[in-house]
Amino acid sequence: MAGAVKRIKLGSQGLEVSAQGLGCMGMSAFYGPPKPESDMIALIHHAIDNGITFLDTSDVYGPHTNEILLGKIGELKKLVEEGKIKYIGLSEASASTIRRAHAVHPITAVQLEWSLWTRDAEAEIVPTCRELGIGIVAYSPLGRGFFSSGPELAENLSKDDYRQSLPRFQAENLEHNKKLFERVNEIAAKKGCTPSQLALAWVHHQGDDVCPIPGTTKIENLNQNIKALSVKLTSEEIAELESIASADAVKGDRYGGTISTHEESETPPLSSWKPS
Repeated sequence: MAGAVKRIKLGSQGLEVSAQGLGCMGMSAFYGPPKPESDMIALIHHAIDNGITFLDTSDVYGPHTNEILLGKIGELKKLVEEGKIKYIGLSEASASTIRRAHAVHPITAVQLEWSLWTRDAEAEIVPTCRELGIGIVAYSPLGRGFFSSGPELAENLSKDDYRQSLPRFQAENLEHNKKLFERVNEIAAKKGCTPSQLALAWVHHQGDDVCPIPGTTKIENLNQNIKALSVKLTSEEIAELESIASADAVKGDRYGGTISTHEESETPPLSSWKPS
């Protein structure tokens, strides 16, 4: 299966990456205890062998341990030697912040949460990126696992899984939110794919400038995610999915105020900055 994932270009600077990345956060933090290092290194190598060149990490994952884990595969050194680590990206930035940053130096990609249960970025952020020629990295394209397991996911979360505290996974909201999963599951059954593959396929169909980064800690799930690239949706199917994933389809905030999103992350004007 080596090289199974096609490649796309993100941003007007021509950064070439795999059409689907791998979110690595859950390997080291937040979604329960850190997973065995040997298993995660094997997973990362499996992803690379299948053509996945985009591995998403951050210093807050762990903290720091996730970046150390990825450093042990040796691929980052290769990217540096090839001169490919030279681009600038933003995460959860407002439209005005994106414009201000892009005016200083071309922004290659903006990372935002985008899925069938998080579509608020479509109002301003996505159009701004496309106007400026900025690629889009869609994180949590499976609704933090919701489209993989449905409401049952909340029942099986470990006590140290931070999704336990997220509003959308609370009982009072989950009863409403499960209706979205059920509808997606029905359509997936007709298509002969899983609901998670259908949800991923919808993100892929948003455009060639979009790279989703579903996270996983299991090779079998990674293989299933790669197969989502082969799920083709008609315009009617896309319209049906978007009609059921409307503004009132999901109850509960994304983070509940614990993390700043593009709606609360406006950069203050330069005139207000004071030297330290």
